[in-house]
Amino acid sequence: MSRNQDSKGKGKTSGRGNANSKTNSSARGNAPFNKKSPTVNKTSSSSRSSNPDEMRLNKYIANSGVCSRREADENIAIGLVMVNGKVVTEMGYKVKRSDDVRFDGQRVTPEPPVYILLNKPKGFATTTAEGKGRTVMDLVANATSSSIKPIGRLGRNSLGLLLFTNDDKVVQKFTNSKNGVPRLFQVELDKNLKFEDLKKIQEGFKVEGKLVSVEEISYIQGESKSQVGIKIKNTGNTILRTIFEELNYDIVRIDCVAIGHLTKKDIPRGHWKHLTEQEVNTLKMI
Repeated sequence: MSRNQDSKGKGKTSGRGNANSKTNSSARGNAPFNKKSPTVNKTSSSSRSSNPDEMRLNKYIANSGVCSRREADENIAIGLVMVNGKVVTEMGYKVKRSDDVRFDGQRVTPEPPVYILLNKPKGFATTTAEGKGRTVMDLVANATSSSIKPIGRLGRNSLGLLLFTNDDKVVQKFTNSKNGVPRLFQVELDKNLKFEDLKKIQEGFKVEGKLVSVEEISYIQGESKSQVGIKIKNTGNTILRTIFEELNYDIVRIDCVAIGHLTKKDIPRGHWKHLTEQEVNTLKMI
């Protein structure tokens, strides 16, 4: 599925912008935000209120589905809402889409949840920062207008599956140090992996005093013993290089072929797809 063929998952167009505006918002669910927001003097309440690219905090919370506007006002008043790490109790306070808004400790967003699976090619950095050359954000630029971010990392020259979302609960599931979400990699080495080294990786060993372990590792059937399948729950793939460098192997190629139950089926290299409802539900149950 190509980036230009799929529009599923985009936020619904909303007309809830500035009272003087007759145009629709930029497809961001119920949040009337534009992509670029002018610099705002946060020390001035009057300057914040004059910015059309902001919305009232109570509306922001209500649009996220947490509670009604009236209830949002009550919770703001008793100090249950934080914006960018600070408790806000001011009625009428306005926020931008880029602000970190938390209700009772949990981040909220007025955007609908979006889940996008990319089959990453070589040469793209896994980052949302600008000035880093070609990044994975360039590849999913047309997938949605919601503020998605990649979960975990793949090196610039690594290949394979990368999941993007704006759902903090799914992000927390991936980054949970006890549970996490398994990812399966196909790793090609510069030489055949000795059986005793494969067993050592299976059993776990210490590198600089820290235990290094994986979920599973095996030779790939029908391939040379320089190619192995290895399953980890880490959000990055640095652990793979740590393991093989310690055992004096160089990695030639890293390809993430599965994330949980998600595979690269029907996703050509460099293309993406929106997860189906069933795929999302299964991901949340892992």
